[in-house]
Amino acid sequence: MAIYHNLSEEVQNRIREDRALKKENPYAFKDEDVVRREPDHDIANLWRPAFVRDTEKIMHCPYYVRYMDKTQVFSLCKNDDVSRRATHVQFVARIARNIGSVLNLNCDLIEAIALGHDIGHTPFGHAGERKLDEILFKATGKHFNHNIHSARVLSIIFPLNLSLQTLDGIICHNGEFECKKYKPEPYNKFEIFDDKMKYSYEDSAYIKTLIPATLEGCVVRVSDIIAYLGKDRQDAKKLGLIESEKEFGSAVIGKTNAEIINNMIVNIIENSYGTDYIKMDDEYFEAFSSAKKENYQKIYLSDKIEDVYKGKIYPMFDELYDELLKQAKSGSEDTFFYKHHLKYIEEITKPYRRINNYRDESFEEMVVDYLASMTDDYFVELHEHLFPDSEFKVEYRGYFD
Repeated sequence: MAIYHNLSEEVQNRIREDRALKKENPYAFKDEDVVRREPDHDIANLWRPAFVRDTEKIMHCPYYVRYMDKTQVFSLCKNDDVSRRATHVQFVARIARNIGSVLNLNCDLIEAIALGHDIGHTPFGHAGERKLDEILFKATGKHFNHNIHSARVLSIIFPLNLSLQTLDGIICHNGEFECKKYKPEPYNKFEIFDDKMKYSYEDSAYIKTLIPATLEGCVVRVSDIIAYLGKDRQDAKKLGLIESEKEFGSAVIGKTNAEIINNMIVNIIENSYGTDYIKMDDEYFEAFSSAKKENYQKIYLSDKIEDVYKGKIYPMFDELYDELLKQAKSGSEDTFFYKHHLKYIEEITKPYRRINNYRDESFEEMVVDYLASMTDDYFVELHEHLFPDSEFKVEYRGYFD
């Protein structure tokens, strides 16, 4: 039997009364407090407020379109009903805006963070991320994290002059580390943000300590987990990795995607309305954490998934990195690295690149940028083109398999 919880009458009445009085949330981030690296550009107006600008910049960034063919969890399968990054970020935005709307937060800021939070994700999901971390660290001593890379995409590769608040929410979104309570740690200087980026590259454990500067960032962070928890179960069922969501526990938050989304939203609102933090109660947090662990045991760490990555995809990353680094160092502009990455970036960003020269980045970092930007299909086809005789080839699971 499905489990759908409701807000208490007490909290519902408080919300209705506050709305009738047009009461503002004193903890919501105000548009007029926005901070940009270049404050003389992207000045807000009536038809394009501060964080609407950020959302539109993200949606029109060329890499936004690439969400469509990047793995969420399940790679190498031709199935139009299985989630990709494009659908995931929309689910996160919808859930986060739902929570933010009831809590009377800045929903434009929430949307900007949500839609940009995974734009730096690699092909083949977290498996690709782990491999690029290995490659980048070996080459430069720096760590690769998709949330940090998302900020790099939106501020260095494409210097879009996004707000500090949006970029902070993006680097702090880490959906792998759930908390019972999220309380913002505000700051308003890019020097602090730059330090957070620097430390994340230097120390692989530092990423776990990042806390959003705004309540809006906190909402996106917890919504990221809510968005994938039940949806990944749906997708695993479609692909035959599990028989049913009934395999999972939890009489508290539910087992299905719809139950988990509704019940987590209700509990968060119930425990967070009128406060300066985002919180779930003890029982829900325990169930939430347990549900995520079950996903790892039954889905993410499945031998069927890991064997393909370790046996084929990882070696393909190595071959592509070595070849593309040779192309980058050759200086020849008649190569994939120059035509499909460096010159492509320079042509697009020339009208608005004012504060950094992308060619100042190291070849090693630019090649990792290129690899991270690839869609799954592009990665596979480029490898096949450059290494037609390679022993490492992948086969897609077809529509009718």
